[in-house]
Amino acid sequence: MPPEPLLALRDVSAAYKGLKALQGISLDVAAGEIVAVVGANGAGKTTLLRAIAGQVVTQGSLHFAGESLAQRKAFRITRLGVAMVPEGRRLFARLSVDDNLRLGAYAHRGADRFAPLELVFTLFPRLRERLAQRAETLSGGEQQMLAIGRALMTQPKLLLLDEPSQGIAPRLVDDIFAAMAKIRDLGVTILLVEQRLVEALELADRAYVLQTGRIVMSGPAAEIAGNADVRRAYLGL
Repeated sequence: MPPEPLLALRDVSAAYKGLKALQGISLDVAAGEIVAVVGANGAGKTTLLRAIAGQVVTQGSLHFAGESLAQRKAFRITRLGVAMVPEGRRLFARLSVDDNLRLGAYAHRGADRFAPLELVFTLFPRLRERLAQRAETLSGGEQQMLAIGRALMTQPKLLLLDEPSQGIAPRLVDDIFAAMAKIRDLGVTILLVEQRLVEALELADRAYVLQTGRIVMSGPAAEIAGNADVRRAYLGL
């Protein structure tokens, strides 16, 4: 029998701002995978990540590493090993890079709670160079690096990434995607929401296509990328 998925959703529904944003979503994410969720604006992608992170009320079954996420507070889900990098980054703008990173380790009390700093600096050397700078003075790409770095400070098993390329100069997008591959290689599973369809599907192992709150297609990322309907709908080809 195949191993149990790290993350398993079954018939999950959720509302956002009074509207039904997810309708009967079922998906799996295996340990060590990068899974992409793609779709148009308003398809429910962000609500999906927020549901997993405990930020919206859901119906249905959500399990992570064998533990039910239903009715759990967001901070308890973080302690289980789920970290979310939200759309728009949501950094502490007036605090330094160093303070933002160290705040990411707030849930850990052990002597090794700041151990991930060296990993963060290896992935994003720019952050080491800008430790004393306030987050608000960084470029968009550097802020995204900081947001990912802060999430890694929680020592997650699963990283939820919501539009990590948004608002970033093209020359830094490649750096962000390269870092995601390295993070996966280090053993962190990734669930990625991204509108840059080509790059997301090149990076991912598998993908789900979300449309008006429902999954309309799923499979290996290469198959999704080559699907004529997907290319016509999202790439204009």
